[in-house]
Amino acid sequence: MDALDILTDLEHVVPFFQPIFNAEEHKVIGYEILGRFISGDDEFSLGSFFQDDTVPEEYRIEVENVVFSKAMETASRSGDKDLLWFVNKDAGLLMMDDGEGFLQLLLSFHEQGIRPDQIVLEISDRNVQSTIEHLINYYKSFGIKIAMAQVGSEGSYFERIAGIEPEILKIDMSSLRSNNTGPAYLDVLHSLSILARKIGATLLFENIETPYQLQFAWKNGGRFYQGFYLRKPQSSLVEKDVLKEKIKSEIHGFILSEKKRLHSFFDLRIELNTKFQELISRNKKGQNPNEFLMSLGTSLDGIAFRMYICDEDGFQLSPNLYKTGGEWVLQPIYMNKNWSWRPYFLENIIRMRTGKKGILSDRYSDIETGEVIRTFSLPLNGEEFLFVDLSASFLNEREGLF
Repeated sequence: MDALDILTDLEHVVPFFQPIFNAEEHKVIGYEILGRFISGDDEFSLGSFFQDDTVPEEYRIEVENVVFSKAMETASRSGDKDLLWFVNKDAGLLMMDDGEGFLQLLLSFHEQGIRPDQIVLEISDRNVQSTIEHLINYYKSFGIKIAMAQVGSEGSYFERIAGIEPEILKIDMSSLRSNNTGPAYLDVLHSLSILARKIGATLLFENIETPYQLQFAWKNGGRFYQGFYLRKPQSSLVEKDVLKEKIKSEIHGFILSEKKRLHSFFDLRIELNTKFQELISRNKKGQNPNEFLMSLGTSLDGIAFRMYICDEDGFQLSPNLYKTGGEWVLQPIYMNKNWSWRPYFLENIIRMRTGKKGILSDRYSDIETGEVIRTFSLPLNGEEFLFVDLSASFLNEREGLF
């Protein structure tokens, strides 16, 4: 659409509403407000218009305000005081008048029943400048909520997220279209879920277009869901329970799948505990660390590719025993290295000492091989701990562990 056509025909600029569903009740909890231009039987997204830097700022602000005002009129007629209204705003446009224009427009709908705490202001992380943080804090004082948008689609600026302390993080699922996505990308998204928990933010997964994306969102702590798979944007609001049974049924399937995976995980841990206890009792007596590891290696072909022994402080007491070229070889270069800096290392030492059983790690990418593996570790006694890196091929045979 030509920008002039839009500006001279604001009557046909309208809001569309894309429902956002929650995980607890499988209901609509709010809507993202999207600008559209209606021409005859055709509708055009205004996204490119709002992002077009060649269009003067005051014109883009004018159209933004038209969309927002018409949306708030619909919101006031809905009579639902619990719905959230997600509003996309360009950080640069907001700062033109220090945010006063948008705030006064919002407050003008107070008599129609619209409260500031129903508004979620979406700001893209790529547009956020440090100078906007004071404005965001000002908005928060009125109850306006903040969502950092487009997290996961482009570089995510963790320091900016921490500075703004948004109530909601929106994670873009566009790059996760199938279960063939690389493990590194999945781990980045998982790390965002951990970040959200640490700062007390809610995760909203957007652009969900497949059942797999919905399952990933559910499994990784997503509280809110949005996307074409659930509902496309439309000019009217929908019933809150419009997808209640569908989402409930799908999540039940996710629960069954996850419980099956967890059973496989714990069964493997029990199996490995039993196997290693037998191997240790058969081979440990009278052997030095090198002999002990070599004796284990002959029994672990096809299961492990690396193993070593550490003390309780993380200092390596043995060489690495490494499987290469079909043979087990000792790597003395790793003697006396310290691994206490690794995440959860000391915590796992305490867990093993307290529980007197082995533990199985989460999956991770091995630095040297690049393969996605898990490590099984167990106490040899009160001072020595055995670490065994399990091969990817062995884990792949275990249904649900990847």
